[in-house]
Amino acid sequence: MNALQRDLKRLVPLMESLEAPRVAADPHRQQFHIQPPVGWLNDPNGLCKIGDTYHVFYQYSPFNPDGGVKMWAHVTSTDLLHWEQQPVILYPDEPFDCHGAYSGSALYEDGQLWLFYTGNIKLPEGDHINTGRENNLCLATSRDGITIDTKTCLLHNRDYPDGLSCHVRDPKVWAQDGRYYLVMGARTADGQGEVLVFESSDKLHWHHCNTLTTPQPTGYMWECPDLFELDGQWYLMTSPQGMECQNQYGCGYFPLYGDFRGEYTLGEFHLLDHGFDYYAPQSFTDGVRRLQFGWMGMPDASYTNPTARQGWQHCLTVPRELTRAADDSLLQTPAAELKALRGEAVALAANQTQTVGPCFELAAAPLGSFCLTVAEGLVLSYDEASRTVSLRFTDAALGSGREERHLTLEEPCRALQVLADASSLEIFLNGGAAVLSTRYYPAPGPVPVRLNGTDATLWPLALS
Repeated sequence: MNALQRDLKRLVPLMESLEAPRVAADPHRQQFHIQPPVGWLNDPNGLCKIGDTYHVFYQYSPFNPDGGVKMWAHVTSTDLLHWEQQPVILYPDEPFDCHGAYSGSALYEDGQLWLFYTGNIKLPEGDHINTGRENNLCLATSRDGITIDTKTCLLHNRDYPDGLSCHVRDPKVWAQDGRYYLVMGARTADGQGEVLVFESSDKLHWHHCNTLTTPQPTGYMWECPDLFELDGQWYLMTSPQGMECQNQYGCGYFPLYGDFRGEYTLGEFHLLDHGFDYYAPQSFTDGVRRLQFGWMGMPDASYTNPTARQGWQHCLTVPRELTRAADDSLLQTPAAELKALRGEAVALAANQTQTVGPCFELAAAPLGSFCLTVAEGLVLSYDEASRTVSLRFTDAALGSGREERHLTLEEPCRALQVLADASSLEIFLNGGAAVLSTRYYPAPGPVPVRLNGTDATLWPLALS
């Protein structure tokens, strides 16, 4: 153990214990979402299931709720509902990662957890685009899934293909056909986003075998790539920076046709989420289904989160199951385990207001236009004639700077599902064909809910 690691292992728990009372007193603390004990959270990392236990790691800055040097926090669960905070597993404590243990992924084999991540180095000189930055491919191993046994640097900037900027990061690893593959997001020297594909026989020595991109630029940097097969179809998921969209940055996927190791074609890019707060998702398989978590936040956004004044900021989405639709698009639905949160159902008649606790689920099967109002200032409206959906805040304080997002559905809206926690809403339309996620900040206490145009069912949600 070096001195930096020793001090971080002492200071992080100290900071958590000092700030915990202030954070716990915030009425906007979530009840069933993964959130930082203190400080800042961003990208989900290293998602996996080992035995009966789900492991979720995430980018964590405990010393500042507005962000700072990144490390990997760690939570575990056996039911995707009750999450136990584990000690920080990855600290930025080596020369190859001392400015941040950035995002990455996990592979569990033969009783050992392999964590691949980006070691970030910012040099004092340079523009930090084409010069002055190192993004190293790093590996940490753990036999118990709680503490790190070894850390090493596998690839440096000089090991990546020619023609790239200094921005190469966010490794996502998997095993296939007796080989190992990982993808990393990249920015070319002339400002085009792409994904690098690497191959290995031993998880230690990696060679570049292909590059995935579009004929015309789709943003200048493709962050947090995820490449996977689902029901016979391959998908390339990424968070492109510099792509024109309603949010500061987009987040979505391309269906991939052909061979990711050779000749391929990327289909149309689809946004995964049309709300205010969703970025950097990562998926994994638990042996039965493909699940995904996203960061319910947005980098460099113009709007804010008042929780930062209480010493914490951001959370992850609920776990979402991914399934393939007939047209090769992806459907996202809340993991089935979340139904266990439901209390006794309450009927919500059309055009009536019902007051519920801050955590609730709403389900409806509309046959035409509708308008849902939550907390008298968050409005979800749907127009049947144009199939347009709008999510807007009519109360500025409720949205903390968020204003409006909109989309047009491919098909008429015939299913609406809303999951509300103390300070978030996740909205699923047509069985997850379209999703909108947002943070919001209602006054403490019961929340009025009104749905004009159709009846609905409400459930209070609570952890048992």
